[in-house]
Amino acid sequence: MAYRQKHDDQRNDGKQSLKNNSQEDTTLFAQADDELLDTHDRSHTALTASLEHGEKYHEAGKRDVELYIRTYNTLLRSSGEISLKALVQAHYNIDSSLHPDARKPYPDMSAFIYSVLRLPDAITRCELVLLGQSEVVFLQQGFQVNKWQAVTASARRRKWFYNGQKTLAVYVASVSDTDDIVPILVAFQIEWNKMNYLLNADPTTMQLLETHVERQSPVFSEISKVLRQRLHIAADDWERLEVIWGDHLWEKLHDIGSQRKSFNLRMLGGSHVGYVKATRQWWAPVSGLLDKLGLPDRTVYFVSSNTHSLINLLSGFNLRRERELAAFARSGADAYLAEEYRKIQDGVVPGNWQNFLYFASREWARTPAGKEAQRTRLQEAQERGIWHVDARHGLEIDAQLFELSKLRPSDIDPRCRMPYMDVLAKSDAIILNIDYPLGMAAYRMMREIMENLSRISGIYVLGKAATLNGSIGDVMISNVVSDEHSQNTYWFDNTFSAPEVQPYLIYGSVLDNQKAVSSKGTYLQNRQYLDHYYNANYTVVEMEGGPYLNAIYEDQYLTRYPTMDNINLLSLPYELGILHYASDTPYTRGKNLGAGSLSYFGMDSTYASTVAIVRRIFSREIAAIRSRSTAPTQETSEPVISQPPAEPEGQDKKARATK
Repeated sequence: MAYRQKHDDQRNDGKQSLKNNSQEDTTLFAQADDELLDTHDRSHTALTASLEHGEKYHEAGKRDVELYIRTYNTLLRSSGEISLKALVQAHYNIDSSLHPDARKPYPDMSAFIYSVLRLPDAITRCELVLLGQSEVVFLQQGFQVNKWQAVTASARRRKWFYNGQKTLAVYVASVSDTDDIVPILVAFQIEWNKMNYLLNADPTTMQLLETHVERQSPVFSEISKVLRQRLHIAADDWERLEVIWGDHLWEKLHDIGSQRKSFNLRMLGGSHVGYVKATRQWWAPVSGLLDKLGLPDRTVYFVSSNTHSLINLLSGFNLRRERELAAFARSGADAYLAEEYRKIQDGVVPGNWQNFLYFASREWARTPAGKEAQRTRLQEAQERGIWHVDARHGLEIDAQLFELSKLRPSDIDPRCRMPYMDVLAKSDAIILNIDYPLGMAAYRMMREIMENLSRISGIYVLGKAATLNGSIGDVMISNVVSDEHSQNTYWFDNTFSAPEVQPYLIYGSVLDNQKAVSSKGTYLQNRQYLDHYYNANYTVVEMEGGPYLNAIYEDQYLTRYPTMDNINLLSLPYELGILHYASDTPYTRGKNLGAGSLSYFGMDSTYASTVAIVRRIFSREIAAIRSRSTAPTQETSEPVISQPPAEPEGQDKKARATK
């Protein structure tokens, strides 16, 4: 009943929003263009009657999402530019859970901030966005992106290039990139134009933004308060904008007030073969490194995660600099680090000391001492058999290789150590770790890897997801995945269970035996969509599991993965483990890690999951090596599972941090 009441409230809010405003506001909003709908259109409904073949208004569901996807895909077939204004109504119609206040006259700051973090800073100056699959495609169309400025977004790994004027170019690795980029741009444009209107509703607002005031001055705080109130932005959202834009906040708001946004979009190419070529270009340098090191025929443990956690756990770079990192945290150069350090040492919070060191190293790396230390990081890693391959072509997905025989047990995070670590020196195995790809790019990359590597011993996928029944920071372990791309449902034996992760998780819970759905995009979800899956006991919403399983199907069967089928993957020749940490809770609006910066708290579930993966690989490889060198009657080939390491005797955390 609480959920239904919320929908009723949203419908009423949409119809009554203007009635609660002043007469002046009502008149002004009525004069706005298509992106500020009239009172009737703001109601919580989906498509117009004409689009629904005479049906009455209804609550937005999956059908509306599919129509939105078809709309922009058909428009992008055009050889010319299309205006995003053509997609605004379709965006409204899906009633996205990530953009619930799209129709309302005041800004939906959660959606705006989510979009800002996934677009490069140059987007505020741009009018045209070009999508292409590779540099060759852009060059063939006359866009010299190789000479443009490379730019990035803070919360989405993707290759962007800015021509210094009003054009951005972006590489798309799969259809999932289109499903991600287009709704983000539309949401950004909608919210930008809302703020543009509000900034110009009172002529003094823009004048205030042009005032030169020192940030430390009380006048600055008062003006900021006035600006915030006129934009109808909550205090906590204003603080988030200050974190993102810093000293440029007023400048950015002035840019928003100076012009309305009306993006044009153009797709260059966009073929199935183009995606295949882009993936092969990505694989070429990885393959080249394997050949150079003489590793192409080795046993492989494939991991899809990120490029910071595995190397932190296995290289020992930060653990060897424990004293310097602790001193930096104590120094107060970063107030947040100093506070977290104090809380951990005083036992106020039960934080993990190694996780804190990894977190502190990010800020320390920006200091002169940290920069000096970073110069030796690459060499130290290679001495330990750790190799990094930067993404060079199209796909913004770095790769790492770890030679197990060259790792040094004393460097490895204490949580990953176990009996018989010394036998890893006899291992011929490697870990291939890649930055987790987005959506269907996972399918293409897994296919490419399986086509080129024949001795895969384990596949381990770690990603972030929305949870419909848990909390941010929880770890979810699924053994059923429904893929929206193929409409297949997969059953598999997930090698992980709650006891393998829980000992290393401090703040959250581990939920195993879950069911996951691999969605097409973060914005492409609404309440009816979520309810549909939740009613069928699907509690995890992510983007990579289904595409990975589609590729695994093709590794086991004679045909390409089917569609709308129920598939049993319970008997595979390699281990399969899929872990997700909860980054947002769609049923609790605005609660997500993606809308803010990653904190020390946010690392807890990531490292707990990564520790579980590393321990699984180590135990499996140790068991394999020992079984080869010991009589079968004396040993078993079962993995060696040990208890979490205890704290060193006579040495507490505070002593280790201050020694």
